Amino acid sequence: MTAEKIAAANSRQVRAWNGDVGAHWAAHHGRFDTMLGGLNDTLFDAAAIGAGDRVLDIGCGAGDTTRVAARRAAHGHAVGVDISAPLLDVARARTAAEGIPNAAYELADAQVHAFPAAAYDVAISRGGVMFFADHAAAFENIGRALRPGGRLVFVCPQPIKETEETAETEETGEASEESRALALFGKLLEELEEEEAGPGEQPSADALATRAAMASLSDPDRIHEALAAYKDVTVTPVSIEAVWGETPRDTVDFMLSRTPGRAMAPEARAALEDVFRPYATESGVRMRAGVWLVTAVRPS
Repeated sequence: MTAEKIAAANSRQVRAWNGDVGAHWAAHHGRFDTMLGGLNDTLFDAAAIGAGDRVLDIGCGAGDTTRVAARRAAHGHAVGVDISAPLLDVARARTAAEGIPNAAYELADAQVHAFPAAAYDVAISRGGVMFFADHAAAFENIGRALRPGGRLVFVCPQPIKETEETAETEETGEASEESRALALFGKLLEELEEEEAGPGEQPSADALATRAAMASLSDPDRIHEALAAYKDVTVTPVSIEAVWGETPRDTVDFMLSRTPGRAMAPEARAALEDVFRPYATESGVRMRAGVWLVTAVRPS
C-alpha cells in the first residue's frame, strides 16, 4: 500500500510523516529511540509478550519496539505498522542488519487497514496512537485484529497541566522537568528571534498539526471514551527519564534542526543552552517526563 492510498483517512498526518516530519525522524531515528527508550520497560512489562505471541506494533516508526517485540516472541512474530514510508525504510534496513527474521512491516493507517481478523495476541504502541483522525474507529479496527481476550498496551503523553498543577507530589513534580524546560525553550526562542531579526522560519502547518496531535489522548477521560469497545481499561500515570542529547549544546542543535534555516547568534545560542544546563549529567541531558500507561482487553 502506498502513502497516497491511505491519505484519504488521515491526509494531514500522512503528508507530514511522509514529508518534513517523517524525514526528520528518519534522519534522527537513533536519537528518538534513545529519547523514548525509557518507556520500553514500562511498555513491555505491561504487554507481557510470550514466546509464541503474535504482536502488532502500531505507529512503529523506525521499528525499535517491533524488534524488541520480535525478540520476546521468539517463536511467534511481530508486525510493525506505520504511515511513514521514510521511517519504515529505516525499520526494514535495521531489522535486516540485526538479523531478526520474525519482524515485518506494513505501510498502513491502522484506523482503516484491513488487518486479518483475530490474528494477533497483543497490540502495542510506544507513542504511536495519538495521530489517528478518529481514535474510536482506529481502536475498534485494531480490536478486530486481536483475538478475543487479546491485549492492547500503549503509552502516550500526559497533559502539561498534569505535571504543572500537581507538582506537590514527588512523582509528578519530577515529571514536570521536561514540560517546563520545553515551554521555557519555546518562549525564549521566540523572544530571541524577535530581538534579532523578527520571527524566524516557522514550522509548516503539517508539522504544527503533528505537534498538536501529540496531546490528543492526554486526557484520561478521552482515552476511556476512545476505548469504549474494550474491557478492563486502565490508565496509569508513569514518570520516566527522557534523554534529549549528549550536552546542552547538542540538545539545542537537535531542537533547532526541527526547523532548518534558523540562524542564531552565539549569545542567543548560549541562552538557549542555559535552559538545559540544570539537566546535564555525565550520561546526557536527562529530564523527567510524565506519560500514561494504558492497558485494555478485547472482549471475548
